[in-house]
Amino acid sequence: MPDFAFQQVDVFSSRPLKGNPVAVVNGADGLSDAQMAAFANWTNLSETTFLLRPASAEADYRLRIFTPQSELPFAGHPTLGSCHAWLASGGSPRGEEIVQECAVGLVRLRREGSRLAFQAPPLRRSGPVEPALLARIAKGIGVAPERITASNWVDNGPGWVAVMLGSRAEVLALRPDYPALSGLQLGVVAPWDAARDGTEAQFEMRAFCSDLGVPEDPVTGSLNAGLAQWMIGSGLAPTSYVASQGTALGREGRVHVEQRGGEIWVGGEAVTCISGRVTL
Repeated sequence: MPDFAFQQVDVFSSRPLKGNPVAVVNGADGLSDAQMAAFANWTNLSETTFLLRPASAEADYRLRIFTPQSELPFAGHPTLGSCHAWLASGGSPRGEEIVQECAVGLVRLRREGSRLAFQAPPLRRSGPVEPALLARIAKGIGVAPERITASNWVDNGPGWVAVMLGSRAEVLALRPDYPALSGLQLGVVAPWDAARDGTEAQFEMRAFCSDLGVPEDPVTGSLNAGLAQWMIGSGLAPTSYVASQGTALGREGRVHVEQRGGEIWVGGEAVTCISGRVTL
């Protein structure tokens, strides 16, 4: 049976076990779709990725991203974690930027000191959330509808819809009714209050996505990318900020967001926790 280089990378944290892990299999061109799906189901992480030779002449590598149940066209923390693993395995980009090929197309990445950052892909769906769906979301997260201060579709592949609450404390107190949220990939965000919450971050995020294989994702790059496009574009957030995510799960995720020109960049630290070989 063939074996492959393997890394498990913690993303959006410089401290092991405080971010969001992704399993990365390198040189996976010989694996079938069924083998990839089976391994992703076995790892039972929110995402498992497979690094392959690029099909595009512009790309440095190709990436496939699987949850325990399905394949995703794009996801943020797997993008950063897989790029970290590719570089650690000797990958050398053709230019100053790293170019990842995946199902949504080509994704640009940059090294920014100890962090990696990806350019947020275009939203596949944006705009107002339908009133009936908004009422369903309010019921599913257990809040009165008037406590939702803003909402928008922020889908860049996984299907994200987002709502904003008034305070970090409200976000951290949520106890969702997951069956009521079935079929939704939901992000909830609220601003930090500097006097009460500190200045280490400016927003608190939570991501509820039971249909993707995990009830709550610890730290979510794709959601933060979509939220940034909505919040910066509508004046709800400054052009540069840090988002905190994973607090409710005992994590310390920090997502660095910056608008440069017309582009949104989403970055964070990554650290390899497991390195070896996997037999498939």
